[in-house]
Amino acid sequence: MALVVMKSFGLQDLLSQHEATGKLWMEFLRVPALSAGIYRLTAGSLDPQKPHSEDEIYYVISGSGSFTCDGQTIDAVAGDIMYVAAHAEHSFHDITDALTILVIFAPAEVE
Repeated sequence: MALVVMKSFGLQDLLSQHEATGKLWMEFLRVPALSAGIYRLTAGSLDPQKPHSEDEIYYVISGSGSFTCDGQTIDAVAGDIMYVAAHAEHSFHDITDALTILVIFAPAEVE
């Protein structure tokens, strides 16, 4: 099996692929050290995720709402980047404008 050294992704292509799935989450990259995907939550929806066994980075591509992690609540708006440690309780909520989020897990998310 050949080692993947570089891969490029167009954001608009990823967003179109994600929309076609009809799901909240679409993974687009998986290697042993990390995995990445697009997560979308509509305005007024509830975030169903549970704590993960991996560290995470969230980058809010678009939208607005709030984010709570381990009892601390912050705004979540386009351009924000959040780190969440493995096993920490966290969720997006009070979503006023549909959120589109790039999520990176390290190591790769356990399926």
